Amino acid sequence: MLSRTADHLFWMSRYTERAENTARMLNVNYETSMLPQSAAVSETGWLGVLSLSELLPDYTSRYGEVTPQGVMQYMVLDELNPASIFNCLKAARENARAVRGALTTEAWEAQNDTWLEILRLRRQGAFERDPREFFEWVKFRSHVSRGVTLGTMMQDEAFHFLRMGTYLERADNTARILDVKFHAVANDFYGSSGERNQENDFYHWAAVLRSVSGFEIYRKVYRDVITPARVAELLMLRAEMPRSIHHCMTGVMRNLSAVGAEDEGRTMRHAGRLRADLQYAHIDEILATGLHAFLTQFLERVNQLGAHISRDFLVPAA
Repeated sequence: MLSRTADHLFWMSRYTERAENTARMLNVNYETSMLPQSAAVSETGWLGVLSLSELLPDYTSRYGEVTPQGVMQYMVLDELNPASIFNCLKAARENARAVRGALTTEAWEAQNDTWLEILRLRRQGAFERDPREFFEWVKFRSHVSRGVTLGTMMQDEAFHFLRMGTYLERADNTARILDVKFHAVANDFYGSSGERNQENDFYHWAAVLRSVSGFEIYRKVYRDVITPARVAELLMLRAEMPRSIHHCMTGVMRNLSAVGAEDEGRTMRHAGRLRADLQYAHIDEILATGLHAFLTQFLERVNQLGAHISRDFLVPAA
């Protein structure tokens, strides 16, 4: 396969997944902002959304004060923000159009229909009218794109580059969500004095789990109250959780192997060490040594892995 074709497929799936992840993060913040809380706590949540994508400097230079309305507009429809949902769906569609011949008719139509629909929704003011319904639409269109890919495409190199992009983007996003949300309540980990508002804690962590479709899975796995340590364990170390970091890194390795990555090559070894660190880790050890430090290092290593994949298979970055 031509490296340019692989590059377009890889980034088509990454942008589609990124749009869905952004919608999930905004939705959980939108819902938690409705809980009884101080203005400072609310602002911290919206600052976290911008920090998640490292966009705070750009936002403040153009919008000034951090407000829920400003952050939502910036992250959803702002055409000057490359990470907005609008631009992610646009980039996904442009990458799909560039490799139209490598996709099935259904896979191309799923991407094209999503783009045409968001143009219509923007004209009609659908996001401003009901943000939650709009976020559900973004998630649904991502599910459609992924389902059509799984159900209609031949499982050749094109398919594996699509899946690799999805898993890598999802691993990066799950790590960022955990880092931001745990940092916001950093004092909650060690020791429960009984003075905290347990009801607010429950809704906070339940919203985090719902942002990654993990609420029902948590109930099945733990059958107990929601605790920060178990949320971290589920989203980092449980291989059976489809949006966990461990599961995503397993998917990256599987697809790397399918496109011919050498077991002893630098890219596969880098991915293998990442997965091994998750496979044999224990959540108590991670929390004792520092969750933020672990996730920061993981994000750096995931970015390095993406650079290795680009070097070996895709169009080299300028």
